[in-house]
Amino acid sequence: MRAVHDIPGGGPVLSVAVPVFNEEEVLPVLAARLRPVLDGCGEAYEVLAVDDGSTDRTPLLLEELRTVWPQLRVVTLRRNSGHQAALTAGLRRARGAYVVSIDADLQDPPEAIPEMLALARAEGLDIVYGVRSDRSTDSVFKRRTAGAYYRLMRRLAGAHVPAQAGDFRLLSRAVVDALKSLPDQQQIYRLLIPWLGFPSGQVAYQRAERAAGTSKYPLHKMVLLAFDSVTGFSALPLRLATAIGALSSLVCLGFLVWAVTVYATGSPLPGWSSLIITMLFFGAVQLFCLGMLGEYVARIHTAVQARPTYVVARDTAEEDRR
Repeated sequence: MRAVHDIPGGGPVLSVAVPVFNEEEVLPVLAARLRPVLDGCGEAYEVLAVDDGSTDRTPLLLEELRTVWPQLRVVTLRRNSGHQAALTAGLRRARGAYVVSIDADLQDPPEAIPEMLALARAEGLDIVYGVRSDRSTDSVFKRRTAGAYYRLMRRLAGAHVPAQAGDFRLLSRAVVDALKSLPDQQQIYRLLIPWLGFPSGQVAYQRAERAAGTSKYPLHKMVLLAFDSVTGFSALPLRLATAIGALSSLVCLGFLVWAVTVYATGSPLPGWSSLIITMLFFGAVQLFCLGMLGEYVARIHTAVQARPTYVVARDTAEEDRR
């Protein structure tokens, strides 16, 4: 499959999807850097700011920016649905022949967008990943945990998952349409997009510090993302639970043989300590396996319910067409 070069329905050549949640401090800086870059591309474009249920002045600032930035389009979600859901809303509503996703914190440079677009066109690519070649601005803990995450994902989902590639990427219309054809469920795009198998390339950049505000991805959200990535793209945890269960059965059989031998020889049985330790061990193993099985059952339950991951309250593009 080759990259799309035609403008669908006379729409913009380039769409930029930006999930935002309580980003009142960084929005002015984002507009000041992103708009000159896009204006300088010489292509028709739109910027979709997906407001993920912000509770600060973010909605007001977006309205103010719209008055001076005609290409800015605001999509408002009814409640906070999460970063990946907001990104899904942006991808599904984007109209461009190419769609770029980028976070509002400016750790990923907007200045790389023209290079990504040029590479996609020159080599007929459907995906261009922004790859972090230098993460020295991140803490040591974050760099090491990120490295461990990508190594694990490459083992589980395959070597086609690019290392150090987050949600800063360019997609062709063919890729966006393929994503839209999938069921409306919580998606992990870092793994899903490489899995599609479209021709891809990379643009390297140095990751910067957050331009303003505070991170919206604390440790517990990063842990949940890693857990969702594992359970969403691999049955390995279930196989691991099966292996642990089989190993526990062998250990239990060994205890049984030992107990029978002790009884047959007339030797006194040990005290309660060993018995309690054994019971606790097997109880913990059973609970672990049940919990892992429960995670997959919960995913099946969510899929059967078929509830949307987000609900759009407002899209300024629809208002402009009236």
